[in-house]
Amino acid sequence: MKLTAEAKGTFAIAPTPFHDDGRIDEGSIDRLIDFYEEVGCEGVTVLGIMGEAPKLDAAEAEQVAVPFVKRAKKMQVIVGMSAPGFATMRALARASMDVGAPA
Repeated sequence: MKLTAEAKGTFAIAPTPFHDDGRIDEGSIDRLIDFYEEVGCEGVTVLGIMGEAPKLDAAEAEQVAVPFVKRAKKMQVIVGMSAPGFATMRALARASMDVGAPA
């Protein structure tokens, strides 16, 4: 679903779920999206710049963004593209768009 100027409603700011050993918890990503849909959110924001996103490497950021975009079929998704270099941001943007995030 494309994010447009007409976007309205509630957008959750999703935390990045981790296992105790620091690995990304992809199963919890699915449960978060399911929960946000159940409570009526119209969208979700992932990998914002105020939390853990700047601490993730490029592969970890993609490992978070892709499952969120794939699972959130009925919701608009905003993927934060912050990184110390343009190549990393470009790779994350491409991976997110490849699974359905709008350009």
